[in-house]
Amino acid sequence: MNHNTVLAAALAAAFAALPAQAQTAKDFEDMRAEIKRLRDEVNELKKAKPAEAKPADSSGWGDRIEALEIKAKDAVVVGDIGGGFRIPGSETSLRLYGYAEGHVIHDLKAGGSTDNFTDPTFQALDGTGAQTGRTKLTAQTSRFGFETSTPTSAGTFNTKIEMDFYSYGPGTRNRLRLRHAYGEYSGWLIGQTWSTFMDLDDLPETVDFNGPIGAPFSRRMMVRYTYGDAKAGYKFSFAAEDPEDQFGGGSANERMPQLVARFDKSFDWGAVNVRGLLHEKRSTTETKRGWGFGVGGSYKITDKDILMGQYTRVDGDVDQLYGSNGYSIDSTTGSITFDKNQGLVFGYAKTFSDQLRGSVAYGMNKGKTAEAVDNKRLQQLFVNMIYSPFKNVELGAEYIYGKRKTFTDDTGTLSRFDLMGRYSF
Repeated sequence: MNHNTVLAAALAAAFAALPAQAQTAKDFEDMRAEIKRLRDEVNELKKAKPAEAKPADSSGWGDRIEALEIKAKDAVVVGDIGGGFRIPGSETSLRLYGYAEGHVIHDLKAGGSTDNFTDPTFQALDGTGAQTGRTKLTAQTSRFGFETSTPTSAGTFNTKIEMDFYSYGPGTRNRLRLRHAYGEYSGWLIGQTWSTFMDLDDLPETVDFNGPIGAPFSRRMMVRYTYGDAKAGYKFSFAAEDPEDQFGGGSANERMPQLVARFDKSFDWGAVNVRGLLHEKRSTTETKRGWGFGVGGSYKITDKDILMGQYTRVDGDVDQLYGSNGYSIDSTTGSITFDKNQGLVFGYAKTFSDQLRGSVAYGMNKGKTAEAVDNKRLQQLFVNMIYSPFKNVELGAEYIYGKRKTFTDDTGTLSRFDLMGRYSF
C-alpha cells in the first residue's frame, strides 16, 4: 500500500470531522491524537524495509479511518444559512432564531384601545373622563422561529415558520400566533408573510410593537412570483393574496383575491419602490372594487444616517393602510361605502456606534368619508434610542406623542413612554 495515499486518506477523514460544531473540545483532542498516531505509524513504515512491512489488513488503518469517516458524517456541521447548521444525514441547513422581549409601558394621558401598544384609531377622546396614568408590563411580543435552506439543481429551496405570543384584544393574551409560514423556490413564494403591498424596508424602527400610523401593515396568505437582477439592483413582484381583512364583513366572501404588483430599484444612494393594489368587497346585494397605490424610498446621507419615507393611498381596505377607516356596509340596503384614505410616514435613523442607535419617526393618516364615528386625521411622533451593552442584548427607550381628530372635531391626545428589554438568540 502506498504510504502517502494512506496518510492522505487518514488526514482527509480526520479533517472532515474538525469543523463539526457539535463536537466538544475533548473530541477534537482525541481526533488530533489519532491523526498523530497514524502519522507516526506511517513514518515508521517508511523507515522499515519493504519486506518487513505489515499487510495493510492487519495494520488497523482501515478500521480507524472508517471510524473517523462515520464520526464526520454524524457531526452537525456549519450550514449554508448564516448562524445555522447542517441537519445530520441531509443537505438541508437549519437556523433557529428568536428573542425574549419585555415592555414596560406608561401612559401620561388616557389610554387608547385594550391593545397594549399604540393604536390611535381608538385613542380616548379628550374630555370624556377616561382615566390617565395607565401602566402595562408585557412579554407577549417574544417570538421564535426557524428557517431552512436546501440546495437543488435549480437553486435553493427555502422555508420559514415564525410565531409570537401577541394576539390583539384582552381575551386572547398569551396565545401562540402564527406570523410567517411559507416556502420559497426559484422566484415563487407560497404561504403567509408580509403583504407585497407593504413597504417594510422604509418603515422606521420603533420600540412600540405596532409602529407608526399611515403605512400598510398586513400579513397575508399569498402566491407570489418575483423576478429581478441583483447586479442591476431591480426586481418585479406579482402576488395574489388572501382578501379577508381583520374586520371580516365585506371581505370574508370575496370572489377574487387581492392583486398586488410591485417594482423595486436600489441605488448606491438608497432605494425606491412603487406598488399597486386591486381588491374587492361584497355584501348580500353589492360588489364593489377598490384600488391602492404606494411609493416609498430611502436616502443614505452617510453610512450612519438614513432618511426614509412612504406615501400610500388606499380606498376601502383597513389592513392595507394602518389607521384607515376602511369601508362600511349599510345593514338595511347592503350598500358599500369606501373611505379614501391617505397615509404618510417619514423617518430618520442614526447609528451613533456599534452599541447605540436611534430613530425619529412621524406617521399620519387622513380620511375623507364623513362618518361621525370615524377618524378624520391621525398623527404620531416617535423618538427612541436603542442601546446594546453586549452581543444579543438590546435595551430601548421611546417617547410617543399622538393626536386623533374625528369628523365631528373631537380630539384625543396620546402621550406615552415605552421601555423595552430584548435578548436575541
